[in-house]
Amino acid sequence: MTSPSCPCGRSEPYESCCGRFHAGAAAAPSAEALMRSRYSAFVKGDAGYLLRTWHPRTRPARLDLDPGMRWTGLEILGTADGSAFHTTGTVTFRASYRGGWLHERSRFERVDGAWVYVDGEFLA
Repeated sequence: MTSPSCPCGRSEPYESCCGRFHAGAAAAPSAEALMRSRYSAFVKGDAGYLLRTWHPRTRPARLDLDPGMRWTGLEILGTADGSAFHTTGTVTFRASYRGGWLHERSRFERVDGAWVYVDGEFLA
């Protein structure tokens, strides 16, 4: 039996896609990969991963996820920079959940070589 595809929207199984980042076996190689892995962490309820991949300057002291929230899909609308050759990047996305959606432009930076989420701007 094959594993279901990753919640981030890629066709790969979770374990070889975002699951390896969540487990600490690898680091996200780009801002978009980190964005996708963070979305998957919201789907899986992995607050620890979300906090670990949040910039120390903007990270909250704690993160209480709503266990009733049902994320239903991620659409990457655009990226700027955020590759192995950059130190910053942005990812614009729409994340759907039961009852609505979230449209955001997220900012990412590298800290000690690893991509982290800085903050986001909600878009209409």
